[in-house]
Amino acid sequence: MPQSDTRTYRFSVIWLVPIVALLIAGYLGWRGLTTRGPVITITFDTADGLTSGQTEVKSKSVSLGTVESIRLSDDLHHVEVGVRMTSAASRMMTSNARFWVVRPRINGASITGLETVMSGAYIAMDPGEPGGRHTTFFKGLESPPGVRSDQPGHTYTLMTPSLGSIGQGAPIFFRDVVAGEVLGYTLPPGGRGPIKVQIFVQAPYDQYLRTDTRFWNVSGVQVGLGAGGLKVKLQSLQALLSGGIAFAPPDARDEHLVQPNSDTVFRLYDSQEEADAAGYRERIPLVTYLTSPVAGLTKGGRMTMFGIQVGTIDDVKLLVDPHTGQARVRVAMELQPERVLNDQEVPADALRALLHTQVANGLRASVQSASFLTGESEIALTFVKNARPATLTQEGDALVLPGQAGGMAGIMDSVSTITDKVAAMPLTQVGENLNNLLAHADARINSADMRQGLSSLRASMENLQVISHDARARMPQLLAGLDSTLKNANSLLSSYGGDTDFHRNLQQMVVQLNEAARSLRFLSDFLTRHPSALITGR
Repeated sequence: MPQSDTRTYRFSVIWLVPIVALLIAGYLGWRGLTTRGPVITITFDTADGLTSGQTEVKSKSVSLGTVESIRLSDDLHHVEVGVRMTSAASRMMTSNARFWVVRPRINGASITGLETVMSGAYIAMDPGEPGGRHTTFFKGLESPPGVRSDQPGHTYTLMTPSLGSIGQGAPIFFRDVVAGEVLGYTLPPGGRGPIKVQIFVQAPYDQYLRTDTRFWNVSGVQVGLGAGGLKVKLQSLQALLSGGIAFAPPDARDEHLVQPNSDTVFRLYDSQEEADAAGYRERIPLVTYLTSPVAGLTKGGRMTMFGIQVGTIDDVKLLVDPHTGQARVRVAMELQPERVLNDQEVPADALRALLHTQVANGLRASVQSASFLTGESEIALTFVKNARPATLTQEGDALVLPGQAGGMAGIMDSVSTITDKVAAMPLTQVGENLNNLLAHADARINSADMRQGLSSLRASMENLQVISHDARARMPQLLAGLDSTLKNANSLLSSYGGDTDFHRNLQQMVVQLNEAARSLRFLSDFLTRHPSALITGR
């Protein structure tokens, strides 16, 4: 019986190579299947910077997917980008997710996306708020959103009649610190009405907002020329290029106001001065009528008293009476007593009575020049001396202040009054009377009586001169006789000594003679220096 051959097979090491390769391929395949997420479609206006197989989708610098395909839409208006997402991003594919392309951008004074200059553009993703429905189709944003879903803060709405230079991405300032940005704006239906501006105030600055907080525009450069000279105010370079908005907390008395919610709507004022004026609660409407020029008087101008602002101008309107043809200017104003007074000094219910008293004391409204360089004018409340009697009247809810011409118009009115008074003077009659007076005076001077009087006066002057000459000639003899009398009196006084009445009387007479001699010497010296004193007097 034949024997069968028995072969022994031994395992070769070379078989390990394909086995290991197969295991690795299986592991990689399994891992690829387990980490592979859904394919989503994102539409953009352009595919600038995107490359199939290279461009990644990132969130906070973490890769969540890769672009697999780029093609035009059927209507040729958009591009459809197919992205293979990772399994970790599958739960983020909700209707709240947002996508945008990160590339270098210049927005006002800010430059973003510079890191993509070397690495290339990528698609950024914001998962959005939790919730939402699952979807694989998204509409990409053409610019980065102003607020990320994980950024703390609140969004609010501002109402303004005009935007100025405010645009998307404009900063929001709180005490010169950037506290948020402008998200966008919405025009009203039909193009009429206020514009809605959406803003985002980030934490912790949103806690300073109250329901009475005021916002104002700080775009561009604010230039003012007043009594203090030229003033230039610039919020920041970014606000100069892209516009900006600032806000301030309400006054301390308003600290009890609650914080606003996202549905709260604020008003956006044109300037900080207008925003500050809006904080005054007590407002008294005033009206005045003027018949003098009001050049430079505009809405928003100042109303002052003694140079201090006490209110603002609301409206300036020209009124013409169709029956009489009389024209006058109606100026509507708003008195804000809180600028200078508080409730403790003058209660609100006593302000109207105070105005009645002031008008009775001569308070009048007039136009004054606020700046000769810019031509700006203002309404000044001044007390006029000897003013015509007037009373404070009522026109609807407004009080009517009596008006009076002021500034150059007031000066011209005063000059006109003076010229009218001069024109009313009988100058012709005065001139005729003056001519008659001069004629009578000339006739009187040339009369015979006047010539005779002058001759007599000339003779009298000559006689006075003779008398003066004789007096000067006889004055030495008189002084010599007086000296001789004094000598005799002194001798007599020495002869009769003793303490007797005769001796005392004689001594007193000698003293008087000495004084008389001294006076005569003074008289002689004066006449010698001024001989005309006998005629003209001293």
